[in-house]
Amino acid sequence: MKSKIVCLSRNNEFKEILKGEKQSNRYFTIFFKKLSNKKENKLNISFIAKKKLGNAVNRNKIKRKLRNITNEAVKKLSLKLNYSYLIIAKETILKNEYSDIKKTMFAEFNKIK
Repeated sequence: MKSKIVCLSRNNEFKEILKGEKQSNRYFTIFFKKLSNKKENKLNISFIAKKKLGNAVNRNKIKRKLRNITNEAVKKLSLKLNYSYLIIAKETILKNEYSDIKKTMFAEFNKIK
C-alpha cells in the first residue's frame, strides 16, 4: 500500500492528539487519535525528541531512526491511515540497538489495530 507520510504542522493538531489515546513503552510514547480534517490517503505522523535527550545531532539521529522504522512499518504492516500519530522519544532510545527499537515499535503499532 502506497501512502505519503506527512508531518503534523499546526499547534491545535498536536493538542488534539495529546488528548487522545496513548501507548507507552521504555523507548517512546505513541499518542494517536482520529482527526476530523485528515485526508484518508496520507499518514500523519510526527516525531518529537526533547532537548533533555541531548544536542541537536543526537535529537536528529533519534528522529531519523524513528522515521526509518516507521517507513518499514508502513511497508510491512497495515497501519490505520484514519489515525494521526505523535511519537515522543525517551532517553533509553539512545543506548539501545536498532533491532530492539524496531521490534518494540512494530508491536506497539500492532496493539493499535
